[in-house]
Amino acid sequence: MYSLKAEIERMNSWRFYGRVVGIQGLLVEVAGAQRSLSIGSRVNLLSRQDNVVACEVVGFKADRALLMSYSMLEGVGVGCQAFVEGETPVAHPSNQWLGRVINAMGEPIDGKGPIKPGAEAYPIRAQPPSAHLRQRVGGKIDLGVRTLNTFVTCCKGQRMGIFAGSGVGKSILLSMFARYARSDVSVIGLIGERGREVQEFIEDDLGPEGLARSVVVVATSDETALMRRQAAYLTLTVSEYFRDQGNDVLCLMDSVTRFAMAQREIGLAGGEPPASKGYTPTVFTELPRLLERAGPGIDKGSITGLFTVLVEGDDHNEPISDAVRGILDGHIVLDRAIAERGRFPAINVLRSISRTMPGCNNNEQNDLLVTARKYLADYNDMEEMIRLGAYRPGANQDVDAAIHFHPALEEFMTQQKTECSLLEEGYEQLAQILQNAPADIDQN
Repeated sequence: MYSLKAEIERMNSWRFYGRVVGIQGLLVEVAGAQRSLSIGSRVNLLSRQDNVVACEVVGFKADRALLMSYSMLEGVGVGCQAFVEGETPVAHPSNQWLGRVINAMGEPIDGKGPIKPGAEAYPIRAQPPSAHLRQRVGGKIDLGVRTLNTFVTCCKGQRMGIFAGSGVGKSILLSMFARYARSDVSVIGLIGERGREVQEFIEDDLGPEGLARSVVVVATSDETALMRRQAAYLTLTVSEYFRDQGNDVLCLMDSVTRFAMAQREIGLAGGEPPASKGYTPTVFTELPRLLERAGPGIDKGSITGLFTVLVEGDDHNEPISDAVRGILDGHIVLDRAIAERGRFPAINVLRSISRTMPGCNNNEQNDLLVTARKYLADYNDMEEMIRLGAYRPGANQDVDAAIHFHPALEEFMTQQKTECSLLEEGYEQLAQILQNAPADIDQN
């Protein structure tokens, strides 16, 4: 009843409208209502078949407003009416959203019936919390993945990027987080995802138990750029709602790159000049506004963000990867060469960094990790010579130790998709590996 009353109170007693005066590709030009519009305003077009087509203002040109549609423009032509909605886009999340799959507009798409909206309105494009009012990051969060729990430890309220090319295992790693990570609530954004993979992810990777404490936001690759961008915004909006309830929220997004591509489409259609690799300036403005919304709350709760980044052409210095890496609190690099030799997850420990380390560990754990990293680095430096048989055992004691420990460390970093590893178990197993040194190897 309260929600219905609030909805009625938000309704205006009058409506402004204009008319469509031109359509160019994905862009609709509307005249007559531009003084009632601003960037981001919602406009509904009435097609010739009396269907309502939702649009958003993305720019202005002379005396015309430039709109892009959330759906297809079939039936829309010159002269069609354009009604101004006149309010900032908002969502009304509630605890009843848990266990549900929704689209970018907050509408259920799982066939389980309607979702009762919450009483409080949350802006779709909210500003990040003020930096000086935020809490600091909390203690360690158990991600359920042994390599990350030990070598690239993540804390509550931290934001991490998962960087990899196509087919290296980003989605599988994300599914392991969704199932095994220890959090109060999970909010999962599938942005530009393949349509056939959505149901597989929900049923096989997330499962009934994982879905019960999750909200899944879906915008598939065939949907418009506005829908894909809005799905990313809504993922953070839902995360903010549960954070404000005092929960430690795990926000998973696959992928930030598709969000950037959607923003590029919108910017180019609105007349923005292409900059680096065709990405428009607003892409690099919107990325920090989106990603900074994750993190510790002001009074209570936190949003731990894990965002995948599709590295184009395996170039980790391409514009989106470079920009996201500078915004986040660490990066997890998946290496194609490691995946090709059959080790999953294909995490390159030496290139992955968590900016909360080593401060989140005790001295014993840090000493353990420094020793293990040294062996991995020594083996990596001499790998070609070892493989070719050019290295002679006994020539270098450090390399001999690295060769000795390499099989055990590789096995330690290998984990099946169906296997869950607890946080403390990783340190114990790593300590056992490093204790088994031959007598002629000095670990100091």
